[in-house]
Amino acid sequence: MKIVITSTGKTLDSQVDPRFGRSAYFVIIDTETMDFSVIENESAAAAGGAGISSGKIVIDAGAQAILTGNCGPNAERTLSAAGIELYTGVTGTVAEAVELFKSGELSVAAGPSVQEHFGMDKQNAE
Repeated sequence: MKIVITSTGKTLDSQVDPRFGRSAYFVIIDTETMDFSVIENESAAAAGGAGISSGKIVIDAGAQAILTGNCGPNAERTLSAAGIELYTGVTGTVAEAVELFKSGELSVAAGPSVQEHFGMDKQNAE
């Protein structure tokens, strides 16, 4: 299965980014082989629409599931419309998040976990 994890860096030891739309990077992982690639999120600094733009990036990458700290309503609707499972409240390293996912310890989100515009300022991101 191909999953995408929001990340603050480019390795499996990087921390899960608490923001979906404004995540620094997306780590794309094949859960069977653990092969991975990284996409820098060019939408992170967008003035608006970061969640929708980020959603399109991970949809185009072929994601079947997203693991992140938080996800706003616009991004959640975009991912849901594409049939992508969303897991929020994820913390730790990217590698730890993958293991939690593979062991079935994460639950699919019932909807967005934050309001619109979450993560636009440093206060919200921490």
